[in-house]
Amino acid sequence: MHNALPRRRFLQTSTALIALPFLESLGFRRFASATTAPVPHPKRLLFIGFGWGVTEESWYPKQSEKGPGYTLSAGLAPLERHKAEFSIVQGLANRYTTNGHYGSTFWLTGANEFGEPGQSFHNGISVDQIAAAHLGKDVRFDSLCLDCGAAASKSGHGPGLSLSWDSRGKPIGGPTHPVEAFHRLFAKDSTPLDQQKAMFAQRRSILDHAMEEARDLQRTLGKTDNAKLDEYFQGIRDMETRLSRDEKWLGIPRPEAPLHEPQPGLAGYEEIKLMYDIMVAALQTDSTRVLTYRLPVSSLLTSLNVTMDSHTMSHYHQPRAEALEVSQKRDLSQSELLAHLLDQLNAAKQPDGSSLLDHTTVVYGSNIRTGHSLDNCPTLIAGRGAGFQLGHNLVLPKDTPLCNAWLTLLRGSGVEVERHGDSTGILPALLA
Repeated sequence: MHNALPRRRFLQTSTALIALPFLESLGFRRFASATTAPVPHPKRLLFIGFGWGVTEESWYPKQSEKGPGYTLSAGLAPLERHKAEFSIVQGLANRYTTNGHYGSTFWLTGANEFGEPGQSFHNGISVDQIAAAHLGKDVRFDSLCLDCGAAASKSGHGPGLSLSWDSRGKPIGGPTHPVEAFHRLFAKDSTPLDQQKAMFAQRRSILDHAMEEARDLQRTLGKTDNAKLDEYFQGIRDMETRLSRDEKWLGIPRPEAPLHEPQPGLAGYEEIKLMYDIMVAALQTDSTRVLTYRLPVSSLLTSLNVTMDSHTMSHYHQPRAEALEVSQKRDLSQSELLAHLLDQLNAAKQPDGSSLLDHTTVVYGSNIRTGHSLDNCPTLIAGRGAGFQLGHNLVLPKDTPLCNAWLTLLRGSGVEVERHGDSTGILPALLA
């Protein structure tokens, strides 16, 4: 190191001597480069689900064209500029799913709807929530679950409030339009800090009282009712966990938004495009590292000046040429929007010159292939965050568990779990 500026390596106040950071102009160039290890980038995951599947004949690449030399299908043509950044995975299916109207209910869980004796509906935890428990510890929102509100019932998604289900198999809700999502991430809270603390203390008091009342009641209940009460206790514990997370961020302002506040009233194509922009903004500001989004297929069609309802469109294989045309138009629009999302992730540069897409995995698909068919779930995986093989048309054996892909994704993202849903093991074919 040079000795030319010894006094300028410190700033002196009346009470303390404060060391300056390593500055190259003060002779720290070689020292810094020799000792400073690169900081690893956090892994990020985006899950985007759509109902009603795809147009089978024009969305899937030919299965005979395996590997990197495949011809991109007509339904995926808008993604041509990103062909090297994603892979199509064919042959995946959830073993237990039987309802052709459930495009997303079991897509990320792989659960058996009738797997719990005495229950007419049962679900498990979704893969995004397993990831969020590991990847979301140091950010304000462990996950952000975006939905399409009332449009979900007409978009082939099935039961749920989003793509996400918690450890009890209960649906997780979230923002249903861009304005709500924007405010969740970036709205400033002008409530005085003391008042915020008092509000948290009141909520804790309410939860404590509820637990005490439930424990008193538990002594008088039979076995079946106690099982239901255990579920109630878990719900209270989940709320306490969420409250503790929120308390950690008291007094820490939300980041400045890297985009303008959206205008209300958007629907369909422009709504999806803006939701994608908000998802990128959430990653840019490290507000969360795990996001899910259920696409509003029905309002997308309306925004494309399509008068046919989305369910009729999904049965294009019936002798009706108009439905086939609408289905293919839907595919193209969704591919255009996905290309926009990948554009934005590529454009969001990190301090070391890499892009968000270099550290993010985007999963795009549905539990429905087409119509009511539930095999060969349409699956596109983009981004380099999980170390997947990209630029390929990967054709796996028929009915390979979809949860094998999710298990591979979790492990590639640094989340060590033994299994997920109906998984039987990882998929080496997905790994680079």
